[in-house]
Amino acid sequence: MPVRFSIIPIFLAVLVLSLSGCDSSRDDGVVDAVIIGNPDAMYASGLRLSAAGQLLRGATAEGLVGLNAGGEVVPALADRWIVTDDGQSYIFRLRNGKWANGAPLTGDSVRVALMSNLEGLNGTSLGLDLSPISEVRAMTGRVVEIRLEAPVPGLLQLLAQPELGLLRDAAGTGPMAMTRDEGVAVLNMLAPDRRGLPMTEGWDETVSPVRAQAMAAPGAIEQFDSGAADIVLNGRVDSLSLADTGALSRGTVRLDAALGLFGLRVKNARGFLGDAGRREAIALAIDRESLVAPFNIGGWVPTTRIVDPSLSGTLDSSQERWLDLSLEQRRATASARVALWRAANGGDAPRLTIAMPPGPGSDILFRQIRSSLSSVGIVSELVGLDDAADLELIDRLARFDSPRWFLNQFNCSLERGLCSADADALVLDAIGQGGTEERSNLLLQAEREMLASNVYIPFGAPIRWSLVRGDVGGFATNRWGLHPLSPLAMGPI
Repeated sequence: MPVRFSIIPIFLAVLVLSLSGCDSSRDDGVVDAVIIGNPDAMYASGLRLSAAGQLLRGATAEGLVGLNAGGEVVPALADRWIVTDDGQSYIFRLRNGKWANGAPLTGDSVRVALMSNLEGLNGTSLGLDLSPISEVRAMTGRVVEIRLEAPVPGLLQLLAQPELGLLRDAAGTGPMAMTRDEGVAVLNMLAPDRRGLPMTEGWDETVSPVRAQAMAAPGAIEQFDSGAADIVLNGRVDSLSLADTGALSRGTVRLDAALGLFGLRVKNARGFLGDAGRREAIALAIDRESLVAPFNIGGWVPTTRIVDPSLSGTLDSSQERWLDLSLEQRRATASARVALWRAANGGDAPRLTIAMPPGPGSDILFRQIRSSLSSVGIVSELVGLDDAADLELIDRLARFDSPRWFLNQFNCSLERGLCSADADALVLDAIGQGGTEERSNLLLQAEREMLASNVYIPFGAPIRWSLVRGDVGGFATNRWGLHPLSPLAMGPI
């Protein structure tokens, strides 16, 4: 079952909805959006995009397909497509549009742009997700075919990612045009005929400009609470405690039932972390049930797994690790392993540094982790993301609903921390398998191999939150935690 979240107490949200339409800040007919993140990163020109950069790229550069407010795949540059029975060929019919420079949108020009993006993603986890693509062909007129080595049921979801927005001469095709006003991106919907779509009389009366900017969480929440912002996006656990205060007097905290990774990645194999059994001691010690309790959210489901248990084809939730052990028994096992290490290393307690992003939420989460580790004799210290660390908080949203996404995050080629070459080999073998059952079995084996190596200490699903005024349309929570900007322009004002 998908993870569901709710902010406690719920009656506050009802009160806020009744009050949020009373502010006059929307009289200018503009939707003001603030994205929590680095202001400079929002305008990145490459393919390594922050959350703010993803939202801006998605608004100004369409791919073959896109995502709507609910996270569903919708037509973009391609207005229709077919998938062959074997699942190894996707054929896209392009709409009758033009590039930003006026050149016609052709199968060959789209093929060139798509190949450029795919090549640019080499060496990234998204590139690994897309690795089954064997060929991109331009067919007659406005038709493009993508051929695969093996079926990828989530391919459309991958092609809808902002990094797959296509450019020509460094410009995209919309759906929005951007101008910069100092640190603010002013986004306006392009006319339908500019996008190769039928013109509709009065279309411009149904859309609003969107002003988007990125800033740190405290400033974003202050903007919302003062009425200067209508929506705040990309809230994470490091800032969640800030949202559960004054901002609730003006808006609703909306949490996504997100799919992804939330836990600790092992960054080195030195000292105490040099043995898989001792790394497992850390996983055994964590009290997942109470880990996020201080944040007052209900419905968050912890897991001891790498792959989200809700995904079809994975081990069901009844096969979580250590189900036959209580927390006290798990910690007794972990304490024994710590004691053995201390006896062999002069009696000193193992000391581990844990890297997390700055913010009061990180401080709260670290205190919970520190308490768990202290209970088995491990001393821990919080450090920044730029510091050398033994463990690092991983808080990532899934790109598509396949076990392969979760396993690809730890692929040895990415050099992000400890990894399992055996697990990587199994994932690679799974890509080449034609049968669904064979692929699923190999991916299950890969997860078991990675769990046994204990290169990652899972907590549960990632936490994503937004602040949304009641009169803002075009927003919906979704499992991808990604909220496109263009639907905001088409909602009620």
